[in-house]
Amino acid sequence: MSAKSELAGVNLLELAPVCLADSDAGAERVVVVRPRSYRPGLRGLLDRLIFLMSARRIRLDDVGSFAWRRFDGQTTVAEIVAAARDEFGAAVEPAEDRMGRFVRLLHREGLVAYAGLDESTLSSV
Repeated sequence: MSAKSELAGVNLLELAPVCLADSDAGAERVVVVRPRSYRPGLRGLLDRLIFLMSARRIRLDDVGSFAWRRFDGQTTVAEIVAAARDEFGAAVEPAEDRMGRFVRLLHREGLVAYAGLDESTLSSV
């Protein structure tokens, strides 16, 4: 089942992302370290090729760093959006759209999972 069909009818704002990738959060901005894929077969080979051709370290902006530090599997996207509004004001608007795109991208790249929805992914971490 694809990630898109799994999320059909699910309100993204109610989900609680949890980080799957390592990060260097010591600095002002978070640097996410893309994990290497270890899947077997042709899909694994494709994943390894993509890994070799893509950035291994992803430096997040201020809003992305703010959100990443709150991806604990308990704080929902809606709560993160509200906290981002308090922290950044109008600079984060449109906050729901911006955070939604960010979280969906991280999920598609395998950098976060959704607590309560991606249990098989979380149990293997």
